[in-house]
Amino acid sequence: MASGTEPSREDIAERVRREVDRALKRNIKGLEFLTAGRQDVGAMKKELVHREGTAMLYRFTPVVDEIYRLPLLIVSPPSNKGYIFDLAPGQSMVEYLLQRGYDVFNLDWAPPRHDESHLGLADYVDRFIPDSMARIEEITGERELTLAGYCMGGTLATIHTALHSGPEAQGAAANRVTNLLLFATPIDFATMRLFQTWADQRHFDVDMMVERLGVIPPELMLGAFDLARPANRTAGRMHLWTNMWNDEFVRSYRMFDRWAAETLPVPGEYFREQIKKLMWDNGLVNDRLEVAGRIAHLSSITCPILNIIAQHDHVVSREAAGPLMTLTGSTDREEIISKGGHVSLVAGPAALRRLWPLIDDWLGKRSV
Repeated sequence: MASGTEPSREDIAERVRREVDRALKRNIKGLEFLTAGRQDVGAMKKELVHREGTAMLYRFTPVVDEIYRLPLLIVSPPSNKGYIFDLAPGQSMVEYLLQRGYDVFNLDWAPPRHDESHLGLADYVDRFIPDSMARIEEITGERELTLAGYCMGGTLATIHTALHSGPEAQGAAANRVTNLLLFATPIDFATMRLFQTWADQRHFDVDMMVERLGVIPPELMLGAFDLARPANRTAGRMHLWTNMWNDEFVRSYRMFDRWAAETLPVPGEYFREQIKKLMWDNGLVNDRLEVAGRIAHLSSITCPILNIIAQHDHVVSREAAGPLMTLTGSTDREEIISKGGHVSLVAGPAALRRLWPLIDDWLGKRSV
């Protein structure tokens, strides 16, 4: 830059050359983008170790010789594929955790068949999660573990822990959860105002929907997210075009776009209970969420809790996740508010730099 306030001719020429180069790359790479196949995802080797209906339990192959005693089970949201935790090298939370010595399992989901439309909350929190824990014990020899979950996967992990903790808990699943690690987990559904509007009881006939459809298609769920941010899709495409010259940006965009496009259908009964018991009745906060004849009391959760919230989350606000810090019975509770949005907590290079090291610091001392 010249000594004055005006740019020099050389500076102007360089700017023009740079913008022309980017414009050319946008056009060339735009054609490549339109004709390219699906972006590859997944960084780490894994093995399917248990399958039960829609539930699929994977174990990621450890990459270091010494691993922590306590296994880590991450529960995916039933409407989303679990590869968001293992998107690509350098953007994979699983890769980061494996490199630091954690034994990582992921409870993932296949699209439910129509004869599985009856699956409800009890199937997830009293069958799929406990059966996965039992299989993990067979593999590792450890009865206790850290239970983690993202979004509704975190809600299911919370409900399971509430039902299976404390001196009155019985059965093989009782008191297995030693730590609870939660990402963008909705608890207070009354604060999710746009979703409340979408599922307003005055016009949302969930019973009719479930009876007619059986399995709830992903388009319905995507419609709710579009309501939360109606211009998000258009703005994303415009941002993509602006950065089409940047190979790394385009690659990352395609991975996230694939994950969003591969949203899963969910069983009708699970959807009905999610709407009625959580969205309408706000059962967790009001202390009346009934699952298979028992109440899921948040106060029964006494294990250490790490509650991670995204500062700019348009899906799960701090208000929605906040009761984990006030209504649970744990005396070892910590909250991290991280920059970014709903997905950036569990994927992407920004989380690698500023969030995952904090998780490692918290979890490492509680996993021995």
